[in-house]
Amino acid sequence: MPRRGIAALAAYIAAIFAANWLTSRFGQVHLPGMALEVTAGTYAAGAALLLRDVVQEACRAWWVWVGIAAGALLTALTSPSLAFASTAAFVVAEALDMAVYTPLRKHGWARAALASGCVGAVVDTVVFLHLAHFPLTWSSVAGQLVGKAFWATALPVAVFVVVRQVRRGPVLRDSVNA
Repeated sequence: MPRRGIAALAAYIAAIFAANWLTSRFGQVHLPGMALEVTAGTYAAGAALLLRDVVQEACRAWWVWVGIAAGALLTALTSPSLAFASTAAFVVAEALDMAVYTPLRKHGWARAALASGCVGAVVDTVVFLHLAHFPLTWSSVAGQLVGKAFWATALPVAVFVVVRQVRRGPVLRDSVNA
């Protein structure tokens, strides 16, 4: 496996573990300035959804399942009940995420990562909150989606697109009168 693959897989596993460790330690928290609640690990879970696509790019798709298993084992050391809820949520969300990402990838990484991350965020949120016995309220579901789909998926993908455009430089077009 190439170095970037090892780094991507390690980051993915760390994000899964961080999401669960933060949630087991701090539970559900309020978003400042908003009437929304999130589990403390929401942003790390959202990062994991995006990192899943990075792992698929850097390695093969089956390494995603290795990452989920490793994240589950690490989480079980600190919270067996969250390990079950998290693993179930990641398995379902990542399977749907992969079903969206893989066919869309031929149309560009950013488009595929954004679409699959949003699908994964919805599924992960509903499954995790239910199995971990957090409330499935508008406030908690919306909060999770703001954290996962916007802050941890859409914003990093947008930054990636902007940085890529800046690195490529301006597009030169022929003038109509030239």
